[in-house]
Amino acid sequence: MHYLYISSMSGYSGKSLITLGLGLLFREKGLSIGYIKPYGRIPLKQDGGLIDADAEFMRKALEISEPAEVVSPFVATPELRNSLLKGLPSDRFADVRRAFDAISGKDVILVGGAADLYEGATFGINSLKLIRHLDARTLVVEPWNGDSSIDSIAGARELLGSNFMGVVINKVPQAAHDYVKHVVRPFLEKGGMPVYAALHRDILLDSITVRQLNEILDGRVICCEEGLDEFIDSFSIGAMDVDSALKYFRRTPNKAVITGAHRADIQIAALETSTKCIILTGGPYTSDVIIGKAKMTGTPVISVHYDTYSTVEKIEAVLGKIRIREQKKVTKTKEIMDKEFDFTRLLKELKLR
Repeated sequence: MHYLYISSMSGYSGKSLITLGLGLLFREKGLSIGYIKPYGRIPLKQDGGLIDADAEFMRKALEISEPAEVVSPFVATPELRNSLLKGLPSDRFADVRRAFDAISGKDVILVGGAADLYEGATFGINSLKLIRHLDARTLVVEPWNGDSSIDSIAGARELLGSNFMGVVINKVPQAAHDYVKHVVRPFLEKGGMPVYAALHRDILLDSITVRQLNEILDGRVICCEEGLDEFIDSFSIGAMDVDSALKYFRRTPNKAVITGAHRADIQIAALETSTKCIILTGGPYTSDVIIGKAKMTGTPVISVHYDTYSTVEKIEAVLGKIRIREQKKVTKTKEIMDKEFDFTRLLKELKLR
């Protein structure tokens, strides 16, 4: 039985999607898999208990046989953090170890890492500690942030030592793809840092649905609820004059337009271009003309009680945290991993072929 720990040096690297893709590939090869997320951050009440929402999604998507409380043995909550700061016992290592011990008879156990190698240290369950305890082979997912990513990868290898298995360079912009492929990847390989994939930034995987956006903003859907499951690729702020806005809107497909409820001119311009939804700020109403036009194009109009600046600030605060729980993302992840990830090499390294 092999532990394959999926970790990173920073949050929002794409670990969950990589883990999901690997799980699907292992299953396709007829290998039995387990999955566990030792440190959860998205509380979900289920059957009288508390589990991590992403872990539960992964459990179902990968058809994991273990119960939810094994897959998600710990979820950080504000109450637990308050108890920690008050000096109450907080070490959860024994709980997490019992969950690992409950998984047996698998070819591979995938372990979903926390935001970085240190998160969870105050509860005794940070990734670095668990990796060493399990002697787990560790795949590091590093989002491409220019040459500083090379230092992060080298730093991960230094920290993890013999547990370091290699790296996935993720979210590579198109403009940097050739550089990463022909310069960075050979450099890392030569330095003893295997690169299993260099994955380009994918718009779908980085996107958010209109429904998710509405939940984030606690908005009210004025019309066209049938469009809430459409994906948004980008955001535009309608604070400019209408001629400039129209030129910009025409160049920006699949966008959400954020504008004041009083800016009917901007709203009309948005509805004349490829717009997935309109977010109205600072007021609950818009004109019947706008509603009628939105219904013709099937574009949801959402009213929020924040002003435009606060709305943008709220969206930016959570965009990196958008999760994997849409079937389109699952399908796209499998497609990308099939094409780009050196799975044969991984199987050989784990001695599974």
